[in-house]
Amino acid sequence: MKLPNKSLERKLFKSGYRYIYAVDEVGMGCLAGPVVVCAVAITNAFYNKHHKKLQGVRDSKLLQPKRRELFSTELLKEKDLVYALALAQPKTIDRMNIYQASRLAMRTAINKLRITNYEFKKQSAIRNTQSDNKSIVLVDGPYKIAGLKMDQIPVVKGDRKVFAIACASIIAKVYRDKMMTKYAKKYPNYGFEKHKGYGTKYHQAQLLSLGPCEIHRKSFRLDYNREIS
Repeated sequence: MKLPNKSLERKLFKSGYRYIYAVDEVGMGCLAGPVVVCAVAITNAFYNKHHKKLQGVRDSKLLQPKRRELFSTELLKEKDLVYALALAQPKTIDRMNIYQASRLAMRTAINKLRITNYEFKKQSAIRNTQSDNKSIVLVDGPYKIAGLKMDQIPVVKGDRKVFAIACASIIAKVYRDKMMTKYAKKYPNYGFEKHKGYGTKYHQAQLLSLGPCEIHRKSFRLDYNREIS
């Protein structure tokens, strides 16, 4: 399988961009729990280094849990990469719809990074007055993020093609999986620690038997009175 590569990012740095932001989300197709968005900001210094421990980085869904956690740990150690997380909670999803809620979380995560970026610049020893006009966002999916006044490139299946998006995907997935494991203790018998909120047969059976809990998305409602065939 072809791994995500760094060719797009290197091309953008050569064209004059100083910072590349990449954003991805996890949990869109779940029946329970939040959508978690991760945005990362990366400097060219990151791409000029050889990251032996990051070899094999790919879409988080294609990695085994232990491998994901190892990659996430290494990424969070990296001084030339900063990240921000934002959540679309079930109530927000039910109110806005899943797409709009996830887009709001994307804007929130990127804006958090833009605030953080001052410290990031100091770490990178960059001193110039140009900032956002020399930054670009790589978005997983076919559409730009509405309401975000930055250059953007949407990339279909970006987490499988673009290294920076794959990094964001891994951080988001590890964070959300840990969150769902914690929820499993608060809301036992649904099996959140196993399926992480996705609509497995077991999850659907328990949902039909027990009814929804506080973290279930009501707009993804099953017919709780229906018998399972």
